[in-house]
Amino acid sequence: MPKKASAPSRVALKAELLALLGAHLETLERAHRAACEGATHEEAKPENDKDTRALEQSYLARGQAARIDELRSSIAGVSALALRDFADRPVALGALVVVEEDGEESTLLLAPGGGGTRLADGAVQVVTPPSPLGRALLGKHAGDPIELVVAGKTRTLQVLRIA
Repeated sequence: MPKKASAPSRVALKAELLALLGAHLETLERAHRAACEGATHEEAKPENDKDTRALEQSYLARGQAARIDELRSSIAGVSALALRDFADRPVALGALVVVEEDGEESTLLLAPGGGGTRLADGAVQVVTPPSPLGRALLGKHAGDPIELVVAGKTRTLQVLRIA
């Protein structure tokens, strides 16, 4: 029988998450600079009252700036994340949680940012406290059942392990 691969360390997962968030931030900052340049470029000046190119570029730049601030906040939160021992402790930020749903095991990292990101070649999914699953996980112990409703569908999970 093949050995089951061991779970990646939380230190490695945190580093991978920070690298992915940092790369996403760089890409978004480049796009933001391009949108700002597009909004102020000589050719973006309206030719008539129906020409909204510059206005559209400024809206795009404003939205990207808000997303950049949000991403910087996520990076700061993940950077400050303390990776403490969770032996006999409830799920909290920094916990690596193995859950079972319909006979399938999933590994989740509860982090302050990067929700939905897949780490360790897809083996670990990042969950944030504001998400329905993140809220349901907080405070749970190994062996606890979790029931949550997402998009009108009830999901039943079991917390198997917390690291």
